[in-house]
Amino acid sequence: MNSPTAFVTGGTGFIGSHLVERLLSRGYNVRCLIRNPEKPGYLKNLPVELFTGDLFSSDALERAISGADFVYHVAGVVGSRNKEGFYKQNRDGTRNIIEIVSRAIPRLKKFIFVSSVAAVGPATSMQGVDESAPYHPITTYGKSKMEAELEVLRYKDSLPITILRPTAVYGPRDPATFDFFHTIYRGLVPLVGFSDKFVNMVHSTDLVSGIVLAGESNAATGQVYFLGSVGSFSLKEIGDVTKKVLGKRAIRIRLPEPLVYAVAATAGFISLFSEKPSVLNFEKGHDMVQSYWAVDISKAQRELGYTPVVSLPDGIRETMEWYRQNGWM
Repeated sequence: MNSPTAFVTGGTGFIGSHLVERLLSRGYNVRCLIRNPEKPGYLKNLPVELFTGDLFSSDALERAISGADFVYHVAGVVGSRNKEGFYKQNRDGTRNIIEIVSRAIPRLKKFIFVSSVAAVGPATSMQGVDESAPYHPITTYGKSKMEAELEVLRYKDSLPITILRPTAVYGPRDPATFDFFHTIYRGLVPLVGFSDKFVNMVHSTDLVSGIVLAGESNAATGQVYFLGSVGSFSLKEIGDVTKKVLGKRAIRIRLPEPLVYAVAATAGFISLFSEKPSVLNFEKGHDMVQSYWAVDISKAQRELGYTPVVSLPDGIRETMEWYRQNGWM
């Protein structure tokens, strides 16, 4: 029996690189799109076939996609200097790749789009949003991911598509949550506002397990799933666990919500003059002041057999160890 072939976008990034490694361990032939072959990132020394280009390099995409059994579209942007940047990469890039897939692979086994909980927006209680919740994104990033989902759903009747919405992801190689953990490492536990804020966090190991399950499950065809942890955590709880893992004393400091907005807006303004746009901006501040980034993962558990296994202490411990070993802290 021939090994299946998977094409992965975003393979040089945090989530994508973990997915590539998991697929290789399962015997897949893996192809990846890469902007600069001289900078393979986490793909270095992996037995992966590389194709140079981006989400708008139609010739490269057609060659990379041709003959593939699975397409995992993980690439996207979480930071941009303007609205157009979010929509171009997240919505228009997704539209381009799925249009090419529809022409190039009539017998595709699965097209997996890794979206985000931000496409739907926050919950109003600890119960969390589920897949029946209407779209109500609160940021441009979330709106661009919603639009990307709608592009994929246009092909629901002609392609075997599945949409996945991860919650906040952390783990080795993650740059997005590093600042929070590093602040605790330096002795401060930042808490937003004067009431508890809750967030569903999923370790990269569990997320990748869910992505692979969705790819290999016939039941997932045409479906949308939230992938996260079982239950949500308060920022205070995450801070306490991190302090314990690090073996450090850290002072809790509550930041008034107007101050969070101000700091986030300032960071976004400063990034206008930097080489790389900051993930932290005024809209990210709006994300941070929400009370419940909570989801219900029971559909994925029931239909995919998705079972998160990494506990918060173990996940943070592994993440901190990777940061240390790689000189991030």
